[in-house]
Amino acid sequence: MQKLLFMLVAAASLMLMGCEIGVPKGITPVKNFDSQRYLGDWFEIARLEHSYEKGLNNITANYSLREDGGIRVLNRGYDPEKKEWRTAEGKAYFVESPDIGYLKVSFFGPFYGSYVVFDLDEAYQYSYVTGPDRKYLWFLSRTAHVDDAALKRFIKKADELGFDTTKLIYVDQGGVEAPKTQAMGAKD
Repeated sequence: MQKLLFMLVAAASLMLMGCEIGVPKGITPVKNFDSQRYLGDWFEIARLEHSYEKGLNNITANYSLREDGGIRVLNRGYDPEKKEWRTAEGKAYFVESPDIGYLKVSFFGPFYGSYVVFDLDEAYQYSYVTGPDRKYLWFLSRTAHVDDAALKRFIKKADELGFDTTKLIYVDQGGVEAPKTQAMGAKD
């Protein structure tokens, strides 16, 4: 039941985005994007708040290949108030070409929203992501915690691009043991 509720909230949020799959003016998706290197687990370090993630911590995203050539998206977060994990599974497809970090993602039916990777380090350890406008912003990392220099670089870049970094939420990535990777791939 909780998975269904989480998916419905995520879907409603995408619908509120107007099912837009555009790129915010002044933002350039990463070129020479390598989806194979992007696959795997990512930890959410910071974000602009949205109803479908509100109150959650230990938020992660796992990306894997789909049989149809798309990317499977599995988002997971812990609700400390209810002491339970919430998951949402979606699918993503490249909007232009697979070597550009510009995808459309859906967690519910035919409704898609933008997933724009606008900065990515050479080692694929940090990723900056936005949606169709500047109300959406995420800082993802391969590790649950980042050093101050990495966080400052993210904030500086986001400020320069016009995001309201005064409203960033810093995700608590400690205190609760996440389910094993095998469980993440299982259907709830």
